[in-house]
Amino acid sequence: MNNRGPRYPGYNVLDKRDTPSWNEITRKVIDHRLTLDGPKFFTLEEWLTLRALCDCIVPQRSGRAPVQCAALVDHKMELDQRDGFRPPSLPSQREAWRRGIAAINEECRERYGGAFHELTGGQQDRLLRLLEEGEASSPAWGDMPAKVFFKRRLVHDIAAAYYALPHAWNEMGFGGPASPRGYVRLDFNKRDRWEAIEQHD
Repeated sequence: MNNRGPRYPGYNVLDKRDTPSWNEITRKVIDHRLTLDGPKFFTLEEWLTLRALCDCIVPQRSGRAPVQCAALVDHKMELDQRDGFRPPSLPSQREAWRRGIAAINEECRERYGGAFHELTGGQQDRLLRLLEEGEASSPAWGDMPAKVFFKRRLVHDIAAAYYALPHAWNEMGFGGPASPRGYVRLDFNKRDRWEAIEQHD
């Protein structure tokens, strides 16, 4: 992670909320995302594991409000909002998440004696590396490939949730949806006057 501080110090995309940069639909969508908390879909143990997985996949900078990406993943599962595609080796996303979290926790118990959210940071990292490399071995995975679940559900859904929230936008100077104002200066090293100014590379 970058230890030199934020690239866009003092920038807060929510300052654009009541400006011509955002329309009413954008305001409603973002306001709703910011009020989400969980769990609504996941059980308490699944929720604790999901939160720990989020902390590993998208570690967050200290000293600022956390991005509640676990709540957005939970909301997606609660509404069963699908991507429109899935690998044939995975079941539907709800079943994949239920089975995936159960298998992760079983794998952790077999190797380390506790559920994923009960492990040390080093143990969690090693377990995720096993999933990424396809070396998970617990029978709890059944016919669902751990490597495919890791890449196509776990990382995909958590990263998408993280970058759907304003606190993550602040990190990269993103101004939010381009409606109704839009973006005009789209060439390299060009910026519209209402965009954030980067302080360092």
